Amino acid sequence: MTVDEEHRERILALAVDVPAVWRDPNTPQRERKRMLALLVEDVTLLKQRQVTAHVRFRGGATTTLTLPRPLTAWELRATSAEAREQMNALLDEYTDAQVAAILNERGLRTGAGEAFDPVSVQWVRSSAGLTSLKERLLAAGMLTGTQIAAQFGVRRTTIGRWRHEGRLEARICNEMGQWLYAPQQARPSDGRLPSEHAAPGAKDSSPVGGAV
Repeated sequence: MTVDEEHRERILALAVDVPAVWRDPNTPQRERKRMLALLVEDVTLLKQRQVTAHVRFRGGATTTLTLPRPLTAWELRATSAEAREQMNALLDEYTDAQVAAILNERGLRTGAGEAFDPVSVQWVRSSAGLTSLKERLLAAGMLTGTQIAAQFGVRRTTIGRWRHEGRLEARICNEMGQWLYAPQQARPSDGRLPSEHAAPGAKDSSPVGGAV
């Protein structure tokens, strides 16, 4: 492409003023585009783990720039590594709602800049592959209400009563009101009523999850 005298003069003037004009907040975007059109012949982009830009200027000079890859929309909204790390540590002891409250107290926010709630904690857990408090307690050997009822040979309603009376070591594991029980604890010593015997294969009629 032949550069006429008018373009040449504009290019020479820009060579002196480009940095100042480009950085000036009062310079509109359309002017920056015009500056690029005067100075740059073409740009070839190679997008890999980084972005490589091969720039050819008017007059034949060339340069190559290596730039960080722009974050995707998903990455821009992703929860910070610090929040994920703290969440992972808190999940050893707390439910999703409790974790959300603690993260908010510490001033941490979701990738969208919002306060945490149980749903956002569940979403981060799922996307980051973090297990819930319930999953961690089960992996550590704690028992469900059904399992400990079978271990003691009583109905789940009896397990719920014993827990309510403080006679079993248990802890709530989620916002659904589900409880898990420490393994290898002694059976409460008040005996078992005849009505507590369940026939082999009989279905448990006690409420699922919440009560026990």
